Amino acid sequence: MIKGAVIGATGYAGQQLVWFLHNHEYVKIEFVVSHSYADEAFSKIYNNYTGFIQNKCINIQQAEYKLEEIDVLFIALPHGKSFDIVKKALAKGVKVIDLGADFRLNEAACYEKWYGVEHKFPELLNDAVYGLVEIYRDEIKKTRLIANPGCYTTASILALYPLLNKGLIEMDSIIIDAKSGVSGAGRGLKVTSLYGECNESIKAYGIAGHRHTPEIEQELSKAAGEKILLNFTPHLVPMNRGILATCYGKLKNNISQEEIYKIYKEFYKEDYFIRIVETLPETRNVRGSNLCDIGIRVDERTKRVIVISAIDNLIKGAAGQAVQNMNLMFGLEESEGINVLSMAI
Repeated sequence: MIKGAVIGATGYAGQQLVWFLHNHEYVKIEFVVSHSYADEAFSKIYNNYTGFIQNKCINIQQAEYKLEEIDVLFIALPHGKSFDIVKKALAKGVKVIDLGADFRLNEAACYEKWYGVEHKFPELLNDAVYGLVEIYRDEIKKTRLIANPGCYTTASILALYPLLNKGLIEMDSIIIDAKSGVSGAGRGLKVTSLYGECNESIKAYGIAGHRHTPEIEQELSKAAGEKILLNFTPHLVPMNRGILATCYGKLKNNISQEEIYKIYKEFYKEDYFIRIVETLPETRNVRGSNLCDIGIRVDERTKRVIVISAIDNLIKGAAGQAVQNMNLMFGLEESEGINVLSMAI
């Protein structure tokens, strides 16, 4: 039995993680941590757990004294908040899966530029593995520190990785247009997330400066074998969860849609949670699951390839991916505990 704990358990990603861990055959939740709800019962904050999860939330100071009781620590905190607890957990021999941004970027200077926070432990960046299982499966099995990818980045990287890995598109032609549900903004009270502000509306934000941009560029540059720059524009849409990423690239040579489909199916043939679909992906088909649907179209008139991916931002974009990583770190089947399909309605 794997003994686990969740810091930031009362945010949307945190509670989704608790949901999976509670239902996982090989995991026991030892404690949950919340800054805002310390000393309150978890089931009081999320009433759907009434009668099933009895844990009271503790604060992070209390959690530090309980690290020796666990095997794995999940951290779902805003950027800049994970450094100290990660360092302490690793020193105690605890494996860490950080759902935040603090260990995703390979260079501390890049992190500091985009996030405006000093990186306290840049030496740990050498130990951290970027937790995108479909790309780094073997490395994940051997690491003690996982940098769980961001939601937009997961959808975007999985959509574009084969094109760049096979050298099919011009490196300076990439445009990513992505839409996310409101849960991506977190559970904290923000005027822009209020029902009256976001319902019946759609808007772009973070144009030419969203913090997921360097993460996408970092990983796709590795796929291409050279440094790339791209345009990434996220949008907020009035739904609870889901991400749809529409990604564009200029083809180097004439290649048919059928040939590209063959390349994608071969590239992801061992990946349980990737579905290469002939129909165009929709968020409703992956909502509530750890699946990523990918569809492809070639515009022969403009010689562009358009790749569309859909994920649930709280699952494949956060909690489900974290459990997928944990499963590999502890020698389990990677689908254990997260092998669920979306409901049609």
